[in-house]
Amino acid sequence: MQRRKSSIHYHTFPTTPPVSRGAPLGNDSRISTGSPDFFSDDGRSNVSKTSVNTNGRGGGGGGGGDSSDDDQSTIPKKQLLTLAIISLAEQTALNSISPYLPEMAGTFPDADQRKVGLYVGIVASSFAAAQFATNFFWGRLSDRIGRKPVILFGTLSTAVCFMAFGFCRTLWQAIVVQAIMGLVNGNAGIVSTILGEITDKSNQSSAFKYLPVVYGIGGITGPLIGGVLVHPVTGEPSGPITKLFAKNPYLLPNAVSAGVLLLDLLFATFLLDESSKEAKRLPPLGERIKNLFVWLWEFTSSSRPSYTRVSQNYRDESEAEEEEDSSPDSTDDSGSSSPPALFPNVAAPVSYRSILTPPIIIFLITYAIFNLSNISYNSLYPIFISSPPPTGRGLSPKEIGLSLSFVGVVTIIFQLILFGPLRVCLGNLWGYRFALAGFVAAFWAMPFVGYIDPANEQSTKIWLWIGLYSVLLLKTVATVVGLTCAMLLITNASPKPSTLGTLNGLAQTLSAGGRAIGPLISGGLFTISTGVTNKGEFLAWGAFGGVAGVGFGLSLWGVGGKRFVDEEGGEGEDPDNGAESQ
Repeated sequence: MQRRKSSIHYHTFPTTPPVSRGAPLGNDSRISTGSPDFFSDDGRSNVSKTSVNTNGRGGGGGGGGDSSDDDQSTIPKKQLLTLAIISLAEQTALNSISPYLPEMAGTFPDADQRKVGLYVGIVASSFAAAQFATNFFWGRLSDRIGRKPVILFGTLSTAVCFMAFGFCRTLWQAIVVQAIMGLVNGNAGIVSTILGEITDKSNQSSAFKYLPVVYGIGGITGPLIGGVLVHPVTGEPSGPITKLFAKNPYLLPNAVSAGVLLLDLLFATFLLDESSKEAKRLPPLGERIKNLFVWLWEFTSSSRPSYTRVSQNYRDESEAEEEEDSSPDSTDDSGSSSPPALFPNVAAPVSYRSILTPPIIIFLITYAIFNLSNISYNSLYPIFISSPPPTGRGLSPKEIGLSLSFVGVVTIIFQLILFGPLRVCLGNLWGYRFALAGFVAAFWAMPFVGYIDPANEQSTKIWLWIGLYSVLLLKTVATVVGLTCAMLLITNASPKPSTLGTLNGLAQTLSAGGRAIGPLISGGLFTISTGVTNKGEFLAWGAFGGVAGVGFGLSLWGVGGKRFVDEEGGEGEDPDNGAESQ
């Protein structure tokens, strides 16, 4: 399903429509006639200052998604549900690792227990570093061949990697498997791209707000799988299955995660529709795969390639009519067939200079810091909470899994009930700034969570959990607000819908860079902090709190001003090209 347009131009002529249908304008019916803001001066993103719903009527809702029901386009529920299933399966699988990873790293041969934090950081960083190397490629590739093939490949490959991770017995095996998993998985950016393409300004915020809810559910199911299913065999194994799980105590949660991803693959194969306009001109995905294998076979043989004889019936009739005058004929003068339909004929790519304006560059830097802070917190937390006192708090993997599930519950409740009013009050940009400030407070508060005193275990444990849940609550709220607002800001920054995958890929690449160095540095700092006697844990937590503070300062200083794109992300920004942009 193609992203609906909400342009200020008519579909037939490049003429600015009237500001009303003749009825008197209300106090809140304001139409912006100047250059719209991406980062407006009041800190609010222009989510829906001027929108046109499916009936072509202008909506004057302001404040980012506060349009009335009459002005809001219908959200494609089937596609939204499919994307939710894809994200839920992936988040469930990825979140299942953190509860047992510190214990797993400590069981590796020749593992130094004082360096477990460093081992965890290296394993987690290998995944993010690999994503840093390939996320931009996956985003660019999805602009060429479509979103669906990239998602299907990433899901299948990730499932295979999870099965392999369950059999890892050395540090290097774990690092290699996590690196391969990161190389083949670029789904997070592609999902955000599809959401941007199937929504318009009138319903964009309503659709995007459900993504953190899905992440929250994955934050519940994943840690439960990882925390509860480890060490499934505690006694003497009696059969081949129990012997397998006894020999590989971390295999069961990984096998379950792989099964969830394979189930997700089935849903995506049959329910996910292609959203890229260019990819819709191609034959169905199955036909393209067959063409590719036929080409490979004939290319390595003496036969003349015949896969290129692709019928024009695959081209959508409406697309063919729109491009009747400009598209090349399916046959040349000699009557030969058209070139292979493995890739669409796309227009010249948009220059990077038109995408990367100074405010966007600074915003992407802060987005990398946001993800650096988030992943560092997520990496530090299980190490800190499982390490023995005085540096850590000495909790078990099951207790860690339960605490992380609490985070998921908070995410869902906050996103469904409180996030909407908060975003209306703050706007996208100030919501994003609020998230960075929340990270600063959460980092600096965590080292002051209390200890369990064996002499008064019950009382001190209650106070530990109260303090722990309070800090986790603050961090979770910051994550939910920051993630949702950042996705909306990135989506609205694209100069054209055809470059949305590229921009999301770039954003995910930079965020992966932050996520790559975060666990490594945080694990190293925590390892150093174990040798500090007085509040040594503050070394790692305080350092990353300072990094989040730098991101907050940059968001105040450099992210703002005018963004010279229209409200569909730049398509049709030139009035002379209004008709073409439709």
